[in-house]
Amino acid sequence: MDTVPVENVVSAVLRTIEAGDWAEFAKLVHPYVHWTEDGVTTRGRTRVMALLSRHHATAPATSFELRDGQIYRWTS
Repeated sequence: MDTVPVENVVSAVLRTIEAGDWAEFAKLVHPYVHWTEDGVTTRGRTRVMALLSRHHATAPATSFELRDGQIYRWTS
């Protein structure tokens, strides 16, 4: 699997959400991701994809953590 440089990972994630490219999103996000928006945390890649597929946009991360080259924690 190709890895995305850290400085580009947030913009890459945002692009995949906007495009609805969930196959590419899955490559960028850890299976056990902790995704927090407006103080509410959703855990797990499939749950996050289901959440995001309903609104196709999210705020850029105010903080994030990588694990194995993938987003493990996202807070916006």
